[in-house]
Amino acid sequence: MKLLYAPGACSIGIHVILEEIGAPFEIEKISLRDGEHFKEGFTARNPKSKVPTLIRDDGSVLTEFPAIAYYLAQTHPAAKLWPDGVEAQARALEIIDYVVATIHMQGFSRMFAPGKFAPSEADADAVKKRGLEIFETGLALLDKTLDGKDYAVGPYSIADAAVFYIEFWRTSGKQPLPAHLAAHYQRMLARPAVQRVLHKEGFA
Repeated sequence: MKLLYAPGACSIGIHVILEEIGAPFEIEKISLRDGEHFKEGFTARNPKSKVPTLIRDDGSVLTEFPAIAYYLAQTHPAAKLWPDGVEAQARALEIIDYVVATIHMQGFSRMFAPGKFAPSEADADAVKKRGLEIFETGLALLDKTLDGKDYAVGPYSIADAAVFYIEFWRTSGKQPLPAHLAAHYQRMLARPAVQRVLHKEGFA
């Protein structure tokens, strides 16, 4: 397998999952700053121009964070990253979807790419403000979810890799996390798989 990733992007969560499952994989760095995800070398593999992108051993390509995370967990059951029981599985999917579709795409994206949401440059500040509101509301809700838990749905799972990437973004911006998320983030940083990812992506 090969992961097409951008350092510190949401693909860092999939990178963590790959390290956790222990299967052989390669990584290929994509520079979003240089627009490599819009160039033919990338779009021939993923016309969505997004990371994460997973090239599987048979050459087929899988895209979108929830799909890749689910695929990796289900095809490597020994890693125990897919929760047992329908309730925990539903909760894991609930968290992943909320992280990706709301906190990331509706909140963070407004903060750092307001031009995609603002009808004019004059609206950019209002768009950024709304993005921050969505992002911080999301963090607060996730914090309540983690109350009394070491990990998102009890045992460690792919949901924690999703939560980790927004925690990483928040702390990279020198902003504090709510208490339960802060404790979760420290548990994540203590995991050898996470430490390896941070080293490989140039953050440690």
